[in-house]
Amino acid sequence: MSTIEFNHQLLKLTNVLHAFAYNLTKDVEESQDLYQETAFRALSNKDKFVPGTNFKAWIMTIMKNIFINNYRKKVKANTIIDTTDNLYYLNSGTSIIFNSADTKIMMDELNSMIVDLDDSIRIPFEMHYVGYKYQEIADKLDLPLGTVKSRIFFARKALKNQIQRRYPSIYDTRSKD
Repeated sequence: MSTIEFNHQLLKLTNVLHAFAYNLTKDVEESQDLYQETAFRALSNKDKFVPGTNFKAWIMTIMKNIFINNYRKKVKANTIIDTTDNLYYLNSGTSIIFNSADTKIMMDELNSMIVDLDDSIRIPFEMHYVGYKYQEIADKLDLPLGTVKSRIFFARKALKNQIQRRYPSIYDTRSKD
């Protein structure tokens, strides 16, 4: 196929390719970019087109592959690479937490409730809250695993009771959900 024939075939498919690009991207500007990239790749690789085969299918395959590659690049660019030791923070950069004054006050009160707990249940609870696993807490405190689990359970239960007593109206609305 000569260059003139190739260009003529490409021009005949312009409207179809624009519609297909828009169908893939759902955005006018992105569809125009996709069309331009497809036309460029088709023109630069016209020697790879086998005459006698379906030109429309060949060029639409190029467009679809470009779209897929661009989509994968976008997804990969949005992934945060985690360099922390515990790997718990992957993709945590996507959520933004706004801290208001009332939240800070409630956190301060909750921390004071935790400090008021008996040391036997507070220490395992705080270690678990920070991220230690049950077995690690048991090893560090030289306690049986079941005891550690029980103490953390009792700490949670004591905190829940303190919160219920201090904030009965808030707790009642949350428990209905």
